[in-house]
Amino acid sequence: MKLGVVMPVELGMADDPEAVLDFARAAESLGFDEISAVEHAVVIANTSSEYPYSPTGKSHLPDDCPLPDPLELLSFVAGATTRLGLATGVLVAPNHNPVVLAKRLATLDRLSGGRTRICLGIGWMREEIEACGGDFTRRGKATDEMIAVMRALWAGGSEGVDFEGEFTRFTGAYSFPKPFRQSGVPLYIGGHSKAAARRAGRLGEGFQPLGLAGDDLVAAVATMRSAAADSGRDPSEVALVLGHILPKMDESKAEWARSLGSDRILLSPSRRATTLDAVLDEMQACAQRMSLA
Repeated sequence: MKLGVVMPVELGMADDPEAVLDFARAAESLGFDEISAVEHAVVIANTSSEYPYSPTGKSHLPDDCPLPDPLELLSFVAGATTRLGLATGVLVAPNHNPVVLAKRLATLDRLSGGRTRICLGIGWMREEIEACGGDFTRRGKATDEMIAVMRALWAGGSEGVDFEGEFTRFTGAYSFPKPFRQSGVPLYIGGHSKAAARRAGRLGEGFQPLGLAGDDLVAAVATMRSAAADSGRDPSEVALVLGHILPKMDESKAEWARSLGSDRILLSPSRRATTLDAVLDEMQACAQRMSLA
């Protein structure tokens, strides 16, 4: 079972280089497999969009919480670590140009020695996506095409790549360097909706259901696997990433994850951990319980 840790941006420390490196180096030295960084290019005050992972419909983060660009942050971490996985959870796909994003992800993956795992989502804040030039109502279709564009560019060789899509078109395109892995950067799909589960089954290397538990989680996993089978894919080859809380992680939770077909759990600090030291203490205790390196 692979264990990752979500960067505790709610502490307001994600723009402090020393704090970021303290967190990342602790995760690596304690034996965690990866860290995960979130994205909001902008946060719009008094947004009318409903945050789907809270019963109040409002995000738990203040509007002025430092939220660095996750790929820049992970690049910074990559240079100060050696084996730590570099993940997003999630990268808001419609905020990005797919050609530029393909180059950024390939560069990060190449220079980090294949440590990158990207979880894409379609986003929930209409105003953020529109501020970045995206069409909120068509963001699902745009994300599907983005995945195809990036994979085409990564796979392209000496003859260049042609692409004719609804949102992106080019002829004879060369994009180098290639990702470290010949298969490209692993692209997982994050979200809580049936559409996200189906997208993961059709297109994702993995599925990262967000904010789901119990019967809702089981139903989402079944939807993902059904969509994979309908697309001619082996459902068992679509990885499943689950979430849990650091202080509650133990071997019984690992067995629960395995029973659902998961081999990776992303862990978040508890709400009681209101300082970085407290988060690091929770990480250390978890590493001891789970007999990590």
